Amino acid sequence: MNPTLQGRISHLAISTTSCLCPFLVCLCFIQRCSGASHHVPTKVPSKNQTKLANGETEVHHRPKRGWIWNQFFVLEEHMGPDAQYVGKLHSNSDKGDGSVRYILSGEGAGTIFIIDEVTGDIHATKSLDRERKTHYVLHAQALDRNTEEALEPKSEFIIKVQDINDNAPKFPDGPFVASVPEMSEVGTSVLQVTATDADDPTYGNSARIVYSILQGQPYFSVDPKTGIIRTALANMDREAREHYTVVIQAKDMAGQVGGLSGSTTINITLTDVNDNPPKFPQKNYQLYVPESAQVGKPVGKIKANDEDLGVNADIRYSIINSEGANMFSISADRDTREGIISLKKPLNFERKKTYTLNIEGVNTHVDPRFSYLGSFKDTATLKITVGDVDEAPVFSMDYYIMDVYENSPSGTEVGAVTARDPDSRNSHVRYFLDRKEEGINYFRVDEYSGVIYTTLPLDREDMPWHNITVMASEVDNPSLLSHVPVTVQVLDVNDNPPEIATDEEVIVCESSRPGQVIQTVTAVDKDDFANGQRFSFASPSQLPVNPNFTLKDNEDSTASIIARRRRFNHLTQELYELPIVVWDGGEPSLSGTSTLTLRVCPCQRHGRIRMCQGEAFLSSAGLSTGALIAILLCIVILLVLFITLRRSKKEPLIISEEDIRENVVTYDDEGGGEEDTEAFDIIALRNPAAAEELKFRRDIRPEGRKHCGPPRIHRSPSVELDEVDVHEFIKQKLVEADMDTSVPPYDSLQTYAYEGQGSPTGSISPLDSPGTHSEQDFNYLDDWGPQFQKLAELYGDPESDVTT
Repeated sequence: MNPTLQGRISHLAISTTSCLCPFLVCLCFIQRCSGASHHVPTKVPSKNQTKLANGETEVHHRPKRGWIWNQFFVLEEHMGPDAQYVGKLHSNSDKGDGSVRYILSGEGAGTIFIIDEVTGDIHATKSLDRERKTHYVLHAQALDRNTEEALEPKSEFIIKVQDINDNAPKFPDGPFVASVPEMSEVGTSVLQVTATDADDPTYGNSARIVYSILQGQPYFSVDPKTGIIRTALANMDREAREHYTVVIQAKDMAGQVGGLSGSTTINITLTDVNDNPPKFPQKNYQLYVPESAQVGKPVGKIKANDEDLGVNADIRYSIINSEGANMFSISADRDTREGIISLKKPLNFERKKTYTLNIEGVNTHVDPRFSYLGSFKDTATLKITVGDVDEAPVFSMDYYIMDVYENSPSGTEVGAVTARDPDSRNSHVRYFLDRKEEGINYFRVDEYSGVIYTTLPLDREDMPWHNITVMASEVDNPSLLSHVPVTVQVLDVNDNPPEIATDEEVIVCESSRPGQVIQTVTAVDKDDFANGQRFSFASPSQLPVNPNFTLKDNEDSTASIIARRRRFNHLTQELYELPIVVWDGGEPSLSGTSTLTLRVCPCQRHGRIRMCQGEAFLSSAGLSTGALIAILLCIVILLVLFITLRRSKKEPLIISEEDIRENVVTYDDEGGGEEDTEAFDIIALRNPAAAEELKFRRDIRPEGRKHCGPPRIHRSPSVELDEVDVHEFIKQKLVEADMDTSVPPYDSLQTYAYEGQGSPTGSISPLDSPGTHSEQDFNYLDDWGPQFQKLAELYGDPESDVTT
């Protein structure tokens, strides 16, 4: 018998053992044995032969396989007392005399699978689990028992573990949680569940699963093949029932009797949709609000109920009638979904005692699928009763502005405030001032009439405005107070005379000419003029005419100071005083006299700007008071050092008699030229008698010298200038120089040259004739600049010596 056929028969015998009677088993066994011993192969052309036309065959000499092995099968989970027969190995070389020895190797050989070396029968000694291992790969050999030569080549075959239904379906991900919107249509998918079965899905129905619902009907259903859970009942309302528990069963063997099963639980929740409109619990409400309620503050609440959740329950409240909307407002609280009613305007019990509010509540998120249910809004009526409260007095105005003239006597009436009791009792009101303010000392208020009076004369120039606070209280209830601000303006009267605005000295340049404007002055007045201040200027009428300056009223509230003569000399007179009378334009007009100080100084011209030399030096240097003190201190120190050195030089040059040497000291001093008036004063040579009267030394600075020019020389008009020979004067000075040891230089040679006297033509120098003057006009020297200023002074106008 062919080994393949033998294996199939053997397998058939094993597989049918449990269902056939013993007789049939014996019949099958006899048939198998007889077939094995009497098998005669039929002469059929094999695959290695070709049948020719004459009936002969052509042999291709391909090796003939001695045996061919197909798969063997063994049932899993075999629980019998004997080893389970798997199959039989047989070779064509086996003559049944026991000369062939069969050998089995591979997976499980010798442990799980054993073979009879003589017959080739294979048995499984252990119970196998297909879910752990589905097949085994083994190798078979047929050897000559005597020679141990291989009768057949080594061959591989597979023993497959045949599945039985020993595993129930399982839900690995359960239990499950799912949700579906309420009011969903029938058949709406909720969730898909999937069960797994460890049995072989390719063999029989062991892994063929069918789903069914054990709990959750009639609300939900499950697809038996796919496991999709769907809604089975229409209009499921979350507000009626929100949570459902569904049990799903999975059964193998296609749901037949005897199949194994497993189950899982699905917790299904209905999610909310806006299918419920808001509803007020009642249609009419009442609320009491005192008239003292503050504007903008909540005065009451109202709420409409909505069975939905989340945004589906959000409500927008509104007051739909004008009477209530003008006085009240309503807003929704997000947390409590209440309507908060607030006051928009102050309540007044005496004017209106009740208000009616028509309030509407509307859902903010409306689902159009449920519009057939009606409008998602509701209305209610709220009646508000205003409560009477004892209120503080009320002033007729929010603030008062009053005025009074300055210098008014004490007790002058300023104005009046008025307050009344807003309550129906109309109690009497009492007035008084707030004592905490500063201006309380200037005013008082009548307790009953509210009239405000002054207590002191007021000065506008001291304080033009006064702010006070008037309080009012009821006589019956003094604890209720009202306040009102009162502003009092002090009106101006013409009680202050005007005065010149500048406090600085007026600088007069020495080169000023007649008719030249020295400075323009203005006036100031502490009083207030509605149309602007107007001033008039004039010189005092009781004083004589000023020969040096005149005053011109420009009729624009300014005046100009004009020089009346040519040239001024600060050596002759440095300061001038000019009194000015100023009138204001008030009613009545007031006047004031101010005196200006004019200082004469040599000036430098820089375009239109004229500055005194001394002041220009200080201002250009930008020195502070501390810097000036430091400079003066340094000068004093230098002078002390200079005097010390000068005294030390008076010691004898030859200290030791043995050290005899001659010293030559050279002094090279060229002098300062025409500008050096201190080093060489030509006035001494002009007249010896006048020079004798001066007698000031060149090396000592004269006292009392002003800052803006050389030292001032006061000449007595009574000194008579006698004709004295210059030769005698020089001799006298030579004797004085020889006798004075402190005059520098100490070692010097003084030489006085004398040409004599008695020239027949006379002297051509103007030094001998100080009283005569040329008729020529030298005023053009003023225009030559500061370099010729000294020359202009020498040939200046003789009127410069005129004083006031």
